[in-house]
Amino acid sequence: MISPELAARIRRLHFAEHWKVGTICSELSVHHDTVRRALTLERVSGTGVKSVRPTLLDAYKGFIQATLEAHPRLTAMRLFHMVKARGYVGGPLQVRRYVRTVRPTSRAEAFLRRSTLAGEEAQVDWGHFGTLSVGNTRRPLCCFVMVLGHSRALYARFFLDMTLESFLRGHVLAFQALGGVPRALLYDNLKSVVLERAGDAIRFHPRLLELAGHYHFAPKPCAPYRGNEKGKVERTIRYLRDSFFAARTFSGVDDLNAQAARWAAEVAHARQLPGDVTGRTVATALEEERPRLLPLPAHPFPTDVVRPVASGKTPYVRFDSNDYSIPHTLVKKPLTLVASETRVRVLDGSEEVASHPRCFEKGRTLEQPGHLAALADAKARAHELRGRDLLRASCQQAEGFLAALAQRDLSLSHHTAQLLKLLTLHGARALDEALAEALRKGAVSAPAVAHLLEQRARRQRQPPPLTVVLPDDPRIAASRTRPHSLADYDRLLNKDSADDDSTR
Repeated sequence: MISPELAARIRRLHFAEHWKVGTICSELSVHHDTVRRALTLERVSGTGVKSVRPTLLDAYKGFIQATLEAHPRLTAMRLFHMVKARGYVGGPLQVRRYVRTVRPTSRAEAFLRRSTLAGEEAQVDWGHFGTLSVGNTRRPLCCFVMVLGHSRALYARFFLDMTLESFLRGHVLAFQALGGVPRALLYDNLKSVVLERAGDAIRFHPRLLELAGHYHFAPKPCAPYRGNEKGKVERTIRYLRDSFFAARTFSGVDDLNAQAARWAAEVAHARQLPGDVTGRTVATALEEERPRLLPLPAHPFPTDVVRPVASGKTPYVRFDSNDYSIPHTLVKKPLTLVASETRVRVLDGSEEVASHPRCFEKGRTLEQPGHLAALADAKARAHELRGRDLLRASCQQAEGFLAALAQRDLSLSHHTAQLLKLLTLHGARALDEALAEALRKGAVSAPAVAHLLEQRARRQRQPPPLTVVLPDDPRIAASRTRPHSLADYDRLLNKDSADDDSTR
């Protein structure tokens, strides 16, 4: 493309000064094709009106302009499909080029500066600050921010989630730190604030309405896509990110919140009040605004997580991807879980049955030693009772023998375990006879019964019972073998002895 200035100079040197093309190329450092193109240009001094060739889009330009006036943000591709449905046979490139020239330019919107009376309004929002490693888990690091509209005093609190309970807890802590409650709180359209909206008809979250009723403030969501209405809290989050969080080191969220509180008192509230010409600081303006804030109620609003829970077959309830132990007697029973920032409690009605420190990792199991010990005792007791039932079912004399053991104040569990081993080694009939003999002789103990069984085996010349010890491999324990007759081995032994006699 040759600029008009260059083209005019080339034509003057050629037609007025009669320079040759090569001389012009050397003088102006241009290609000879550029010089020839400039010499063949027409209408250099004309009216500037260019000839326009008709295009396939000409019949649809009026429709495109009218549509763009009604819908300025409509894309060129959408307009292409609209004119194509009306008979346009060209391609989308011509539509794009034409839309670029006729699309209405957006005018910059002017906003009024919002001035807020003392104690009248505060703005609230969440800020995202990446993630934080908590043990084996990465948790989102979020900051609840509230800023008073008049004094620009701020409250910032970091959380490891953006749940409704953390949102409500941020309000309660902010009111306590600022020393009062503003009459209105301005929000973005968060799910923790607005459940549903149709124009000016708003359905607030019921928990937020409970909070507002407790502290007597009015919740005010800003209009959709109007973030400028809460520009003070947006600028405060950016100020917090640049002045406090950047390049800061901390050991955990508690340490970070302690540092944020010190920074707010020593830096944020010590700065000059924005837009103030008298030189007041934010801290001074906050002291002037506090008498205008609504007083705090006698009791803070409860912000703990409260939800119904029930365990499965194991004595644990799950909360936030972790398992917390409960007494084994409450398995599969409906309970109530109450979780704060520091503790997780389980209630049976109004009675607290378990309390654990809250864990922000995931996949952890938190247990109270008493819960496990009670379960182990119950299992051992159940095993002991099952052993006694087996003895009673196998031997008629077991009931009287166990009663005699109890009268002598002997350990039933220990003697029951030994009698079950004797039952396995000698069989039910032999054990029943030994129990009867032990009762007649007054020798009521498992060792006495074992001694009687050994004497009986010697009299009958029986081999001593052998305990079969198998490895822990479950395949071996589950295998079954078919017993074979030993008479063939006896015949072989008899035959060998007969052959030995004949050879002698």
